[in-house]
Amino acid sequence: MDAPINAHSFLNFLAYAGTGIGVLVLAAVAVLLITPHRELSLIREGNTAAATAFSGTLIGLALPLHSAISNSVSLFDAAIWGAVSVVVQLFAFLLARLVAPKLSQQITNNQTAAGIFSAGVSISVGLINAAAMTP
Repeated sequence: MDAPINAHSFLNFLAYAGTGIGVLVLAAVAVLLITPHRELSLIREGNTAAATAFSGTLIGLALPLHSAISNSVSLFDAAIWGAVSVVVQLFAFLLARLVAPKLSQQITNNQTAAGIFSAGVSISVGLINAAAMTP
C-alpha cells in the first residue's frame, strides 16, 4: 500500500501553497497601495466597511489563485496564471472606483453598504476569473 503522503508530495504542497500565499500577499499589498483610503488603519479602528471590503478583496483574489493552482500543469504555470488573475482583479478594483467614485470616502466613513458593494465586486470578478481558468 502506498503512503498517502510522501516527501515528494509534501514538498509539492509546500511549493504550491507557498506560491499561492506569496501571490496573495503581494496582490493584497498592491491593493493596499492603490486604495486612496488606508484599509488596515481603518480596520484597526473598527471600521466595518473597510473590513468587509478588504475581506472581499482577499476572497476575490484567492478564488482565481485556487483555480490557477488546481488547473496548472506546473508551479510556474500556476504562478503565471496567478499573476494574470491579480491583474484582472486590480483592473476590476479600479473599474469599481470609476463607477462609484465616492466609494473610498464612503468606506472611510464606515458606510457598510460601500464595503459590501466593494466586497461583492471583488468576489464576483474573482469567481468569473476562476471559472475562466480552464485547462
